[in-house]
Amino acid sequence: MIRFRSVLTATLLATLSPMLAGAQEVPKNNAIEPASREGWWMKMHEAFLERAKKPVDVLFLGDSITQGWAGEDKDGHGPIEVWNRYYTPRNAANFGIGGDQTQHVLWRLDHGEVDSIKPKLAVLMIGTNNAGSNSAEQISEGITAIVKKLKEKLPETKILLLGVFPRSEKPDQFRAKLSAVNETIKSLDDGKTVHYLDISKSFLKDDGSISQDIMPDYLHLSRAGYRIWADAIEPKVWSLVEGN
Repeated sequence: MIRFRSVLTATLLATLSPMLAGAQEVPKNNAIEPASREGWWMKMHEAFLERAKKPVDVLFLGDSITQGWAGEDKDGHGPIEVWNRYYTPRNAANFGIGGDQTQHVLWRLDHGEVDSIKPKLAVLMIGTNNAGSNSAEQISEGITAIVKKLKEKLPETKILLLGVFPRSEKPDQFRAKLSAVNETIKSLDDGKTVHYLDISKSFLKDDGSISQDIMPDYLHLSRAGYRIWADAIEPKVWSLVEGN
């Protein structure tokens, strides 16, 4: 009987072990794993390394929505006009790259982009490009990892963490996911180094929809959209840069 029980126990353990192991496995979150890209992306990274050889007082860090500050037409009109009014006098640098996800910003921070600068303020808005492949929890972890990295590399820099901007003409699954992200990352605000600000409502009409006058493709901002962005964060930027 004892031998039978031993055999039965061994059999059950052999059967259950793979199931238990599988239950303990946690899918990897690529949003927190630094990753690079190729081609023009690497050239932009190298350009940022060159820009970082000069003083930077305000740093904007993010994806194409941040990169878009540099947009202009042949006559010099566009978002760049808003940038030149608000940020050029503050010796600001734009380190935004189209298509970047949290893991790409993490890689850039690991490879020198902020190693030689000491900005007074870093403005971070990232995460929308993760919405198609990552959960709200994973995106939040990616943003948290970036904030942690910035605090480590720039201990004297204030961080203005912006809630991920809304997207899509009307509320949908993407907007709901990003709202969930914002609900999580707002807890990173410590009132000292990290300051959270959600300006999402500034881009929305009363019915919750987004106008093409603000976001022509319901994701990227027009010149009017960048003016809304600048106006919405200006009181906080002023207090963090000039107010101290």
